Amino acid sequence: MRPSVPEPGEATAAPRYSVVIPVYGNRATLPDVLTRLASVADQLAGDLEAVFVVDGSPDDSADVLASLVPQQHLAVQVLEHSRNFGSFAAIRTGLAAARGDYVGVMAADLQEPPEVMLGFFGELESGSYDVAVGRRASRSDPGGSALMSKVFWGLYRRTINPEIPPGGVDVFACTRDVAQRLVLLDESHTSLVALLYWVGFRRVEVPYDRLARTEGTSGWTLRKKVMYLSDSVFAFTRIPIHALTALGVVGTLITLVVGLVVLVSWLAGRIDSPGYTPLMLTILFSTFLLLTGMGVLGSYVWRTYENTKRRPAALTRTHWVHDPRSPHPKEEA
Repeated sequence: MRPSVPEPGEATAAPRYSVVIPVYGNRATLPDVLTRLASVADQLAGDLEAVFVVDGSPDDSADVLASLVPQQHLAVQVLEHSRNFGSFAAIRTGLAAARGDYVGVMAADLQEPPEVMLGFFGELESGSYDVAVGRRASRSDPGGSALMSKVFWGLYRRTINPEIPPGGVDVFACTRDVAQRLVLLDESHTSLVALLYWVGFRRVEVPYDRLARTEGTSGWTLRKKVMYLSDSVFAFTRIPIHALTALGVVGTLITLVVGLVVLVSWLAGRIDSPGYTPLMLTILFSTFLLLTGMGVLGSYVWRTYENTKRRPAALTRTHWVHDPRSPHPKEEA
């Protein structure tokens, strides 16, 4: 039995704060997430709601939420995707469903402490900022993981956006206006973090200590990191096009020099098979250049084609709400 969306006339006032949490394989940490968010809610000046988006989780995270949420004095929305669409699609779903004036986004693995939301919301409520992003002051990840993250975000800052903090952005909050604008940017194969910086607005960084993972393993694999970096590159920068142009110019200059050397060697009688050397060099270089160019341009064309389909970023299978303030709580199967 799960709480249902209140019927017209039963809905309570919208909360002042919302926290969006994508869920994928996080059943072990969900009890602590709910407890700590309830503690955060007690320290805020207004009501807070938690918006959980279960993104095709392979475990029983949805059932765990269904059993734990009714026991909480905390407003909660739970949305279940029809399958796994990815964490960024889950965040978008949560942003679209969030009702608060200020909306935070955090992971369910508790490596980013929920208490950082207090700092975020405080900065946003000051009226001086529209976006608050978490900046890692320290991290407790294993050495290998920390090194990979450093390399990944180093490349990201060099190729995409140097304004992003050195450790990347894993947790942030923004005003409702910014959240709605992010949802309206209906792009596929893109970077939500890059979009957050693309929209601009007034930003502030809030330091926090990234904690060690206590449960489960990270789904942020090397393959996903490479795909994410690739999506970010092709969606937000022309560097590959510029690199390809530079390669073509350099290759042309090299070809001219090699051609001149070959011509001089031929005139001096040092080449026994006239035409063979320049022909092979030209074929090899041209083939390499064409294949590289086709790959780069194809990446842009493919992403353009994907966006012309106008498919939604994700599909929601179920959506239920628990609101302890509702005068007529209802249950549905």
